[in-house]
Amino acid sequence: MDKKKLMNLIKKNEGRKLDFKLKLDLETETGKKELAKDVCAIANSKGGRGYIVVGVEDKTHSVIGIEEGKFPSEEMLQQIVSSRCEPPIPISLDIFNLYGKQLAVITIYNGDQRPYQVREHGAFYIRRGSTTDTMRKQELVSALQESLNLNVETCPILKSSVECLNMDIVHRYFKSKGIETNDENRDFLMESAGITIKDRETYKTVVTLGGLLVFSDINSVYIPHNMVRIVNNIRENIPKVYIVQGNLMTIIDESERIIKDILPEQFPSYAIVEGIKNAVLYRDYTSFYREIEVVIGYNSIVVSNPGNLIRGSFHNQKNFEYFKRNMWIYEKMITLDGGIRFLQNGRGFTIMKKAFRNKGKVKFINSYDSNSFKVIYPGVRNFTIS
Repeated sequence: MDKKKLMNLIKKNEGRKLDFKLKLDLETETGKKELAKDVCAIANSKGGRGYIVVGVEDKTHSVIGIEEGKFPSEEMLQQIVSSRCEPPIPISLDIFNLYGKQLAVITIYNGDQRPYQVREHGAFYIRRGSTTDTMRKQELVSALQESLNLNVETCPILKSSVECLNMDIVHRYFKSKGIETNDENRDFLMESAGITIKDRETYKTVVTLGGLLVFSDINSVYIPHNMVRIVNNIRENIPKVYIVQGNLMTIIDESERIIKDILPEQFPSYAIVEGIKNAVLYRDYTSFYREIEVVIGYNSIVVSNPGNLIRGSFHNQKNFEYFKRNMWIYEKMITLDGGIRFLQNGRGFTIMKKAFRNKGKVKFINSYDSNSFKVIYPGVRNFTIS
């Protein structure tokens, strides 16, 4: 987006891909929901990229402007939209000075994940001219037919770059599939596998959400919520809080090392690590404002995971079945792992419960309201801490 493009937009009438607003009310929940609804409607409408221009009167196209320095950051806008829309909708923010007034332009990119819906009530919105309306049955069917592969993991991360990928991991993945990579076929293979994606308009190649999670050591630059936060409440001679980031395999291995450092030797730390593995594989990565958290205490150890078990997969306290939310990530991780970390005898929940037989009960808390899942283990009070 540049100033010339903005001036051309202001000359146009509102439509499916263009909305003028005098201001955004993002101080209230109602205003945040309205923004998510508008972004969702524009993203679902055909016609390439869409724009919300803030600071322009819609009928007269008069440039009124916004209060300088008061507009929310791009990160805040992304958080508002991503926490209320599913799959995540790629957006960006530009601030311009035009005719001595400041304007904000939110760009809604033309992604491959249509149709998008508002999480709160599951509605799908679309623009009809300059108004927002719910999608009709045939519009939904058409959008689904155009986008048969609805993987959240293949959503583009707009400002990412291929340079942030660890090519050793990329090569290892394809080699495990029996494919040798070289300079000639590497870019094609990565795009075919959903690791990267090419913007339809700019032809710029960016990395997908899943590509960053699995294949980038520095993905926290783009997706800072990808972390495991470990809180140590039992040892005074080591750090109180550990932040573990990196590619998903590194996060699992480093978390395991820290957990074993903190817990007494005879404690079944592998059961805690099993909970972390499940959280890393199946967490809701569209929850951009929360991380996986492990709190280690004398009375309990709690692993909190953003993303509840999907309805129908959570039966009762004795019978759990994890819905594989991130099948794209799951396939990549299993392939790279080669049977070292994930292919164990017994299911994850069974492993956790059996580890504490005669020591206490492992509890599983599934919350649809907070979109979270917790595993609560017995604490270390029954074990000796050296």
